[in-house]
Amino acid sequence: MSYFKLKNGEKLYYEDTGNGENTIVMLHGWTSSHFVYTEPVNILQEKARCIIYDQRGHSGSKSANKERATMETLAQDLNEIITGLDLKNVTLVGWSMGACVVLNYVNLFGCNALKQIVICDMPPKQMNDDNWKLGLYKGEYTQKDRELDESKVAFYQYKKFILATAPSLQNLPRILLSRELLKRLLKCDIGVISSLANSMKDQDNRSIIKKITVPLRYFYPTPGSLFSPKIEKWYRSNAECDFKSVEFQNCTHMLIAENPRLFAEEISKLL
Repeated sequence: MSYFKLKNGEKLYYEDTGNGENTIVMLHGWTSSHFVYTEPVNILQEKARCIIYDQRGHSGSKSANKERATMETLAQDLNEIITGLDLKNVTLVGWSMGACVVLNYVNLFGCNALKQIVICDMPPKQMNDDNWKLGLYKGEYTQKDRELDESKVAFYQYKKFILATAPSLQNLPRILLSRELLKRLLKCDIGVISSLANSMKDQDNRSIIKKITVPLRYFYPTPGSLFSPKIEKWYRSNAECDFKSVEFQNCTHMLIAENPRLFAEEISKLL
């Protein structure tokens, strides 16, 4: 097992496999882990150096929890990994929360170390309002919903999120579902993931899209689940860099886990 030591002394679990001129850094989503990329890495490591890691408070990095974590914190962690491992020519891939980290990285550190960016099924703004209907829960999540959620225990919020992410889980018997979700949740530090959830909801990263100076690719599922496929049109209309998108048909927010081979093939094309 390998751990990257941050400047504050905390450690992040990471895996560094493959080699070549190109480097791919892949960031997982909220309450997920590096494991979502394991199958794609098995394919991609023959063509590029692949870096996957558990973000603080998650799985192998659960104990990296000594400070209040925000999207900016995770972006700083990413920068430490890129600079600490001396990574260049980086294809930066962010799925779900990982995409929010990517946008914060661009905002704080620019695109000089990057070759291109891939965002997977994530809008630049989660909270919906009168002027924005492309956020969380396909445009239905408002400030009132947030206030209600914050009055509930962490497990309630997590369960609501997971069932929206992968609707098929609703078919499981209630006891089995609760047991499985609790097992997954306990792999995370509750304080960290709660802080990160709030940080994501606080952010409006729409203006950062125009700061991207390298090619941008958007991978999105149809019919989707957590977010609307219509976000693709917003990115296409607002990106000022080279932009292309890839549709993952018959997929939910879990598009990488549902079709890891297509994901790997599309990343390979970018190299």
